[in-house]
Amino acid sequence: MFASQRLEGDKPAQYAQLAQQARALLAGERDRIANAANLSALLFAALPDLNWAGFYFFDGTELVVGPFQGLPACVRIPLDRGVCGAAAHTRITQRVDDVHAFPGHIACDAASRSELVVPLIAGEVLVGVLDLDSPLPGRFDAEDQAGLETIARIWLESLQ
Repeated sequence: MFASQRLEGDKPAQYAQLAQQARALLAGERDRIANAANLSALLFAALPDLNWAGFYFFDGTELVVGPFQGLPACVRIPLDRGVCGAAAHTRITQRVDDVHAFPGHIACDAASRSELVVPLIAGEVLVGVLDLDSPLPGRFDAEDQAGLETIARIWLESLQ
């Protein structure tokens, strides 16, 4: 059963707690929209200093906005544009300390200063990306990246 609780301890401990909450939240549900919506809400509520948390799904051509928390977002992102496009195209997590210095950055929310985007890959198939934005420069570090890559895997596992 899911119970949202305040995260405590150092950052790795907090991400371990968050992963446990995510597993409980997604348990028994396979619908990708429902799980993406609930996971977006969990991340946005649990992690400090975010102004956007959510999903973009790959439609075979480009990324299309999915469930999220935050201000309205860009609806479609080509794979050759922005941090989300780079993560989808390269299939490598993108951690950007200053989005304004990122070539081709798409400013959906002018307040965003840093971004972390995890590609969602099922087998060899690109499903989409998990995207988190912050109004703080350098908000995301290697511990955030590892924790959010785990959360992304939990979401992908929930679909099976």
